[in-house]
Amino acid sequence: MIAPLNIAAITLVSAIGCGMAATAEALREQRSGLSPCNFDGLVLDSYVGMVPGLDQARVPPQLTRHDCRNNRLAQMALQTDDFEGQVRRAIGRYGAGRIATIIGTTSSGIQEAEHAYAQRKSEAERLRPTFEFEYSQSHFSVTAFVRDYLGLRGPAYTVSTACSSSNKVFADARQLISVGACDAAVVGGVDSLCWMSLCGFNSLQLLARAPCRPNSADRDGLSIGEAAGFALLERVTDDSAALKLLGCGESCDAHHMSAPHPEGLGAITAMRRALAGAGLEPDAIDYVNLHGTGTPANDRAEDMAVTKVFGPAQLASSTKGWTGHTLGAAGMTEVAISVLCLQQQIVPANLNLTEPDPDFQMQLVRKTRPADVNAVLTNSFGFGGSNCALVLGR
Repeated sequence: MIAPLNIAAITLVSAIGCGMAATAEALREQRSGLSPCNFDGLVLDSYVGMVPGLDQARVPPQLTRHDCRNNRLAQMALQTDDFEGQVRRAIGRYGAGRIATIIGTTSSGIQEAEHAYAQRKSEAERLRPTFEFEYSQSHFSVTAFVRDYLGLRGPAYTVSTACSSSNKVFADARQLISVGACDAAVVGGVDSLCWMSLCGFNSLQLLARAPCRPNSADRDGLSIGEAAGFALLERVTDDSAALKLLGCGESCDAHHMSAPHPEGLGAITAMRRALAGAGLEPDAIDYVNLHGTGTPANDRAEDMAVTKVFGPAQLASSTKGWTGHTLGAAGMTEVAISVLCLQQQIVPANLNLTEPDPDFQMQLVRKTRPADVNAVLTNSFGFGGSNCALVLGR
């Protein structure tokens, strides 16, 4: 069993707030960040979770080539919750070459390519010269930007496994630190809104017309959001560490390109491996943060999986009704919310829940409320059956 890691710093920017304090306030007030979709000239009969101010933000002059919506979003999170300062102090402890950078994303800076193609006057015309794939659309763009912005020089790579991406970065960091490849890691997830994601999910007929209603009997799809979040992971040197990454579990059921296994077999495997890695029995988990997208098949399979692992009446909720489904940043978004559960001793509501699906056995949280929370399991499941569950604890 790999030793737990200390979550030394954490930050989150999403549609419900900039920073952990703002996020906690939104959770207490049950205030969603979803609004009607009118993103970048694209009007759809759906809702999105948009972070305001990104189009006006600019990256530092020395990183101008990296300027795109996705990297501006990453920068906003790095500048929040003293995260940048915490990393600077970690560099003083370990050295820049001993801190890894592992970021999850799906669409990265593809909006820059979308604009470049939209601005062409003819098929024969070249893309505008200011468009540089390497510094914007490339999946490594955001990782390179974060690494250069923070001045890190350790191992660096991007994880892109659809919606499990920024849960898996925690598992990867745990492995790197355990074998001595680095002493600490900056992990995170960054995904910004773009035409491809919105039109793609719309073509799959997976977008909800109203704000998404995960686990409701009348759920009809998901709401797309954007977010950026980061965590600084270090070895636990004593038992006084306030927050810990206790266990990670991964699996791939490879059942279908976009649908989960109907009985949640891959999800079951991931959750059981996370519990085993943490050295915990199922009854030690006080709250499960569900992947809970709001699509009929996903929520049904996850209820079956959670019930199989934890038994009936497990306390759980999906928080995508607050932020929208932030795709490659979903894991990191929900890790940050799970950390708030541990810090604030609360469990967040399954927002927009009307009537729970009558076939579900989970005990869904109807209103954000105080609770004794010492251990949380958070799920992220991606297209292709890529699954990852994490256990966090005080």
